[in-house]
Amino acid sequence: MAIYKIKPSSLKGSLSIPPSKSHTLRAILFAALAKGTSKIEHFLPSPDTKAMIEAVRLLGAEVTIESNIMIIKGVAGKPTVADDVIQCENSGLVLRLIGAIAGLIPAYTILTGDKSIRHKRPIKPLLIALRELGADAYSARGDGYAPILIRGPITKNRATLDGKDSQPVSGMLITAAFAPHPIELYVYNAGEKPWIDLTLSWLNRLQIPYMADGYSYYRLQGNSIIAPFSYSVPGDWGSAAFPIAAALLTNSDLTINNLDNEDIQGDKKILSLLQEMGAKIAIEKNSVRVEKGGSLRGIKIDINSCIDALPILAVVGAFAEGTTEIAGGQIAREKESDRIAAITAELKKMGAKIEERQDGVIIQKSTLKGSELESHHDHRIALSLSIAALAAKGESTIHGVECTQKSYPGFFPDFHAIGAKIEI
Repeated sequence: MAIYKIKPSSLKGSLSIPPSKSHTLRAILFAALAKGTSKIEHFLPSPDTKAMIEAVRLLGAEVTIESNIMIIKGVAGKPTVADDVIQCENSGLVLRLIGAIAGLIPAYTILTGDKSIRHKRPIKPLLIALRELGADAYSARGDGYAPILIRGPITKNRATLDGKDSQPVSGMLITAAFAPHPIELYVYNAGEKPWIDLTLSWLNRLQIPYMADGYSYYRLQGNSIIAPFSYSVPGDWGSAAFPIAAALLTNSDLTINNLDNEDIQGDKKILSLLQEMGAKIAIEKNSVRVEKGGSLRGIKIDINSCIDALPILAVVGAFAEGTTEIAGGQIAREKESDRIAAITAELKKMGAKIEERQDGVIIQKSTLKGSELESHHDHRIALSLSIAALAAKGESTIHGVECTQKSYPGFFPDFHAIGAKIEI
C-alpha cells in the first residue's frame, strides 16, 4: 500500500490539470456506439478509462491507442454479446453506463467490479428501470449491488427511476437513444443535475434528438445512428479543486492551466463557492490564478450540484473563520467510500472541529496537526487529506494513496514541482 509523507509547504508556479474523467468515459462509450472510426485526444489515463475501454471491446468496439490518441471503431448502435464478464473495477460510472447499454443486447451480460462496486455502489434504480422496459435485470445476490445480470432486448417504451444518483439516469438516457423504439423516462428525486446536463450536452454534440421537461421527464426517439467524431478532452474541474484549495490554504500564488471555463462540468461551481468564502481567484478562459491574501470565512453550502467537492470543501472549512455548513450531500455516502463519514473521521484525527450530519458536515475553524491518515481507498479522500496536510502543523502520513491514479495520476509530480514537500 502506497503512502504519502507530507510536510507543511509553500507553493509557487503553475500546473496543468489532468483531463476530465467524466468526459473521457462518455467519449469512449459514444465513440464505441458510433458508426465509423472516432478519435479521442488528451484522454485521462486512469484505471476507470482502462475499465471502460475493456468494456466496450467486449461489446464489439475496436480500440487502439497511438501517441495519446485513442482510435475507436464503433458498432453503429448495435453492441454485441460479451464473451466474458465485464469488470468495472472501481468505476461506478462504467457499471451504470455499460449496465444500461447491456439492455440492448438479446443475451445475458454479467458485470461486476471491486469490493467497493460490489458492496457500496447501489445499482437497484437502474435494474428497476431496465425491467420496466422489458429487459431482465437482476442483482446476482439479490442485494441491489453487483454482480449484475442484464438481458435485453428492451421491448417496452416507458420507465420510471429514482434520480438521486445521476449515473443511472445518464445510462438510461444513452440507452434510450439507441433503443429500437421511442422511450419515455420519468425521473423522480432528481439530483446531481449538472452531471445530467453533461450527458445531455453529449446528446446535443452528436445531434441526438430528445425532449425534456426539467429533470423529471425525457423522451428519446431511439434508433440513433451517430457519425464518428474527433474530440479533445478538456481539463477536469473536479481535479482543479485540489490545487486551488492548496494555494488558498498555504497562502500561495498559483496558476492552474488546461481548464475550459466554457465547459459544462458542474464542478466549476467550486470557484463561485470559494469566492463567496473570500478567496481571491482570477478566472481566465483557459486558466485560474489564485492570489495570496484572501481571508476565508465560513458559509452555508448546498453541495448536491458539485457533490464530489464535499471532502475538499470540508478541508477548506477547517481553515475558514466561523462555521462552514455543508448539506445536500447524502449521495456522497454511496461513492467509492462513505465520503461524509470518511472525511469526518480523518479530519478529526487532525484536530478538526467537525460534526457529521446525515447529508453533510458542520465544521468550525480549527488548527490542524499532522497525523496518520487513511485514504479509505477513495481518490477524493486521499487528495483532500493531502491538501489538508500541506497546511497542517507537522508531518502527516496518508496510507493507500495509489487510489489517486483514478482521477489525478500526476498528482505527486505536479505538486512536487510547485514546492510541495511530499515523499512517497
